[in-house]
Parts: sequence; structure tokens; C-alpha cells
Amino acid sequence: MQNSKVSQDELITSILFGIEEVKGNHINILDLREIENTVCDYFIICDGTSNTHVNAIVNSIQKTVSKGLKDKPWHVEGSDNSEWVLMDYVNVVVHVFQTQTREYYDIEGLWGDAKVTAIESSFNK
Repeated sequence: MQNSKVSQDELITSILFGIEEVKGNHINILDLREIENTVCDYFIICDGTSNTHVNAIVNSIQKTVSKGLKDKPWHVEGSDNSEWVLMDYVNVVVHVFQTQTREYYDIEGLWGDAKVTAIESSFNK
């Protein structure tokens, strides 16, 4: 369960760090706060090149958030096949896809009204 002392900004920063630590690709933050009837405030979406890479991203996020913020996801699903892993931190939901699965489901397109912030990965510079 989300630690009430952890701010959303701290959580997002920690999640992004976890993704970048293992070179997660194409990181986007979708701000859902202006959209009615959403399940959370933010989606963080990224992709990995294989199920091994997706698992590494998920593990890195969990480790980074747990170590830095003493927080853990309320729920994680999709780890069985690692094509699409959803990590629910209550107000922030992380979607870690394999590249082709992300293209197929097009979450950004489904949430077209959301404000999207693309994160420039430090390893791509």
C-alpha cells in the first residue's frame, strides 16, 4: 500500500530513475488529472525489448521505490508472460510493455485527452 508520506512527485521521480537504470525505452508520463472518472492521476508508460528486459525494468522500479521511498506497489499483474506488466502505486500506474505489445494496445492513443510528457532518457543522449 502506498506510503502516505511519499509525495506523487517523489514517487514519479523514483519510478523514472528505476526505468532509466536498466535502459527502459520511450518513457511517457500521461497526466490524467483533468480527465473525468480516471482510476489514477498518472500513467507512466515505457517499453523493453524482450520479456527479460521488461522483468528487469519492473524489478528495478520496485527496488528503487522500495529502497528510496519505503513504498511498494499495491498490485502488480502481467509478470507471468512479461508482455505487459502493470504496476499499481494507487495514484500512479506504471505500464511496462514489450515494444510490439505497446504498439498494439496504443495506451497513449486511448488516453488521447491526457497531457503527455515524453522523458528524454539520459542514455540516449
